[in-house]
Amino acid sequence: MRRGVKAGIIGTVFAGMVGTAGYGAYNLYQGVNGGGGGFTAQAAPVETGPPSAAEVRKTAVDFLTAWAKGDTAAAGSLTNDATAASDALAAYRTEAHVTRVKLTPGTPVDRVVPFNVVATLSYQGRTSTWKYGSALTVFRGATTHKPLVDWEPSVLHPKLTAGQSLVTGEAPSPQVIVVDRSGKTLDAGKLPSLASVLPQLRERYGSKLSGGKPGIETWVNGGDGPGQTLHTLTKGTPAKLRTTLDARLQATAEQAVKGKSQSSVAAVQASTGEILAFANNPSTDNNNAFNAQVAPGSTFKVLTATALLEKGVSPGTAAPCPATANYNNGKMFHNVESSSDPSATFQRDFAISCNTGFIKLAGNLSESSVPTVAQRYYGFGQTWNVGVPAWDGRVPGGSGDEMTEEMIGQGQIQMSPLNMAAVAATADTGTFRQPRLVSTDLIGEPLAKAGSSLPSGVRSNLKSMMRLTASSGTAAGAMSGVYGDVGAKTGSAEVGGQEKPNGWFLAYRNDIAAAGMVLEGGHGGDSAGPIVASVLKASS
Repeated sequence: MRRGVKAGIIGTVFAGMVGTAGYGAYNLYQGVNGGGGGFTAQAAPVETGPPSAAEVRKTAVDFLTAWAKGDTAAAGSLTNDATAASDALAAYRTEAHVTRVKLTPGTPVDRVVPFNVVATLSYQGRTSTWKYGSALTVFRGATTHKPLVDWEPSVLHPKLTAGQSLVTGEAPSPQVIVVDRSGKTLDAGKLPSLASVLPQLRERYGSKLSGGKPGIETWVNGGDGPGQTLHTLTKGTPAKLRTTLDARLQATAEQAVKGKSQSSVAAVQASTGEILAFANNPSTDNNNAFNAQVAPGSTFKVLTATALLEKGVSPGTAAPCPATANYNNGKMFHNVESSSDPSATFQRDFAISCNTGFIKLAGNLSESSVPTVAQRYYGFGQTWNVGVPAWDGRVPGGSGDEMTEEMIGQGQIQMSPLNMAAVAATADTGTFRQPRLVSTDLIGEPLAKAGSSLPSGVRSNLKSMMRLTASSGTAAGAMSGVYGDVGAKTGSAEVGGQEKPNGWFLAYRNDIAAAGMVLEGGHGGDSAGPIVASVLKASS
């Protein structure tokens, strides 16, 4: 988060330093030559191989002693990169404003020597003690054959990498507290799925916030990423960054994914697109709730059904559901557990998630029908400016088997739970509203927009089919006890090489829409369904 400033070092003498005997360059031998006496100098054998434990200890102690005394040249000479080490240790005084340092070596492990640092920092009359641990590695130089410290910036501090240094000074901007829609502080310790997102929000929008007063800090300077604050000398007054999240709903989402490994969920307010909650298990930097790029399975039939309804297929249209089916002699498709229903209607196919019934209706669509619906009504095919990194969704379209695979949410289609939560929200309200995590003013870039709202008749029929799915179809078990204006769709996306398909589920309740996935979870109603339902039940 931070950038540059200055300092000076006063070395502190080590207590109980351990020394070892030095090695001479030559050994003297007494010999006899023609009856005469004298001495001849012979070169000592060249040391090879890893340094001994005594050499490791002595080299580490000598280096740390020189560093503590402020003798940067001497310390640098004990490394394999004297110039870089000397410059970095000097900058430790002048840029990090360290005026005194005590370095205490620990017990070496092989050639690695851990050590504790107690640094005294002073800036504009403010003094602070900073304690941390680091480590160094000793090896034998290839040309000098001497034991040397392997110099890396991480010796100075374990958070440093190549091209980085430590800086102490007044922060260029105040610290940022990220809060939910009601002003409640969001704590990644209690809400672990936020751990990767909160720093992104601070980095992107901290400088745009009004209010707050910068503190005096020590931070990492340089490199590609944000400068992480490592120590605070004096605290400033934080600025507040308000998000669209609901802390209570976020806690529910975190709890909901705990029971399923490789699971994610996202929830939005359907009428605004505001992201209310998202969670991942495990909570990783990738944030699968926003960034997963996997096939959504039969949850995508919401879009395919929209295309078919628009082409004149009605919910009551006869659409038999055979055990297997193909289109134009293409790929043969089957249903989960090879189920069939010869008397099914289109809405029945949707409710029981019949793949073959949809494939039999492929003749009603052109190659461009589904991609056009995805762009015109659901906001795909353009950039989503969510506020943090997020996948935009992908509906490439295609002919033959690609077309029919995409009809049932497979093939080259790639979606995230956030993408599919937006699909549920669009089906609910009839109008696509791009999901966002902060205000549009903060984002400062145009939000994605759909070409138009769903035609009223299409929306009405689609919601009736989703309502049937939630009440008596494949989503009924998970949606039991979820009351109000509800609709849902399940999905199971088969992936080559996986024993079980990925489970998907999307649903809405009143003005809240959510979607979830469980990788290799099997049937979406059983795996992802309870996660989504938990979030919807907790919504007011």
